[in-house]
Amino acid sequence: MALPASAVRAFEPPPQPEREAPARTTCPRRHSRVEAELAASRPGSVAASVGAGPPRGVSDEFNSRPLLEKPRKASSSLAGAACAPLFALLSRRRRRRMHVLRRRWDLGSLCRALLTRGLAALGHSLKHVLCSIFSKIFGPLASVGNMDEKSNKLLLALVMLFLFAVIVLQYVCPGTECQLLRLQAFSSPVPDPYRSEDESSARFVPRYNFTRSDLLRKVDFDIKGDDLIVFLHIQKTGGTTFGRHLVRNIQLEQPCECRVGQKKCTCHRPGKRETWLFSRFSTGWSCGLHADWTELTSCVPSVVDGKRDSRLRPSRWRIFQNLDAASKDKRGSPNTNAGANSPSSTKARNTSKSGKNFHYITILRDPVSRYLSEWRHVQRGATWKASLHVCDGRPPTSEELPSCYTGDDWSGCPLKEFMDCPYNLANNRQVRMLSDLTLVGCYNLSVMPEKQRNKVLLESAKSNLKRMAFFGLTEFQRKTQYLFEKTFNMNFISPFTQYNTTRASSVEINEEIQKRIEGLNFLDMELYSYAKDLFLQRYQFMRQKDHQEARRKRQEQRRFLKGRLLQTHFLSQGQGQSQNQNQNQSQNANPNANQNLTQNLTQNLVQNLTQSSSQKENRKSAKQNAGKEQNDSTSSGTNDYIGSVEKWR
Repeated sequence: MALPASAVRAFEPPPQPEREAPARTTCPRRHSRVEAELAASRPGSVAASVGAGPPRGVSDEFNSRPLLEKPRKASSSLAGAACAPLFALLSRRRRRRMHVLRRRWDLGSLCRALLTRGLAALGHSLKHVLCSIFSKIFGPLASVGNMDEKSNKLLLALVMLFLFAVIVLQYVCPGTECQLLRLQAFSSPVPDPYRSEDESSARFVPRYNFTRSDLLRKVDFDIKGDDLIVFLHIQKTGGTTFGRHLVRNIQLEQPCECRVGQKKCTCHRPGKRETWLFSRFSTGWSCGLHADWTELTSCVPSVVDGKRDSRLRPSRWRIFQNLDAASKDKRGSPNTNAGANSPSSTKARNTSKSGKNFHYITILRDPVSRYLSEWRHVQRGATWKASLHVCDGRPPTSEELPSCYTGDDWSGCPLKEFMDCPYNLANNRQVRMLSDLTLVGCYNLSVMPEKQRNKVLLESAKSNLKRMAFFGLTEFQRKTQYLFEKTFNMNFISPFTQYNTTRASSVEINEEIQKRIEGLNFLDMELYSYAKDLFLQRYQFMRQKDHQEARRKRQEQRRFLKGRLLQTHFLSQGQGQSQNQNQNQSQNANPNANQNLTQNLTQNLVQNLTQSSSQKENRKSAKQNAGKEQNDSTSSGTNDYIGSVEKWR
């Protein structure tokens, strides 16, 4: 039985008023969320949740497709049932992407909100602090309203100044290097750079006995006179770096002029157009590419005597002419006597006809590292074909010095092939370039047996190295700098840098290959051991000498201060006695007392005069005997050092 319409209306629930949308807030994201929730709560209006638009940061293409996301809070089962099949139509990848984008968007908005609120709170607190400070200082002079405006302007100015300072600091000194350097400078004292340079033990035990003249290297280098430094550059020993230090890193009255894009620099003496340095970066390869001891000792005097130092760049035929003219004096039968390399002969080679003094210097390196570095350099295409190898006035023939490769270069050669070549000049290169090759017949191997030849070459290299003005080691950069400065009395601007990682260190070799390289360079191994021992003994001797000089200066200062204090004490005591005597004379009229007082005065005056005269005589004798005392101190220091060496042995 059908009910009437009025009855049906009576049983129906009263209609509920529709929810009005809240007022639009300032946040668009919150408004879109509220609209989406209201649309989802209404039955039959599922698409309204999709029409809310994508979140901020999501492209429009994402919303153009019929993609529906399950609402966070479904107000009715009908809305959830309607959204579930639509959301299930999406692929798993799409749903995961929607969740990730929504999560990122929420996190980014949260961070931005926290940052803005934090900055606002910080600015507000700074404003109140500055306002309170200015109100206490300038309260009587300004009103509160003006104070707020001034504080705002001041706060803005301070913030801008801080940002500008940060930008400038990051531009000038990026990173935290400057801050760390400042902290280190204020926190701890500067350590000794020479002790922490290498990983060797602090106590060095010498193996060879050297005299005082061998250990003490002090060259009176006159840069304004006729002295000339000759740099013997051995391949792959760090000579390029040291050569750049010589022309760019020395404190001089007239520094070397180095132009951009040019390898050579002009190193003239002060007030003259003559060079004081004979090296690759000052005069070029004037005696040939990487000229050895035999070439330099014959070529440099002829070049210097034949041309001005400012034009030390002869042509190839000029080099042969100079070497031929220099070898005419000693040409004849090949001299195989080791005594030809005596100190008198080397001294004669260190001077020229014009009276110039030549001071030879060089750099050595560990033979295994140097050999591997040269192999890597040859792999990249280096040949050194321009080297002359002139000995006794002529270059070697192809039979005396055959080539290890047939093409233009030896690029890409493996290490085994590099070691298998019996004519490879990389084998024992340091001994060959430091010895006098005229003693063994140059490159003619048939002059004497191989064993005798090796012995003569090694002894010649040792004697030449010991009589050189200076030599350094690549493995001890700071000690090399120290000894050079003490030898030539020339200081570098910036300290040397010790590089522990090189191309040779990157080559991984096993123990068998290392032993084979040491066997191929057995002469260089013995020479390097000798050079390292001499180098470290020279370093210790010079450091001990510096400590003794510093101690002697401190003692002299103490004596001088003690004498000044005694002199002022006697003067004040004499003035006090004279005042007392004058008072006694005015009070006592007894003649005997006056006589005693006069005797005391005369005695005091005589004592003061004798003391002053004795002090003057002592000063004169100290000035006269300063050199003698210095020699005695150095000799005593040398005896102590040699005695300690004997104890260590």
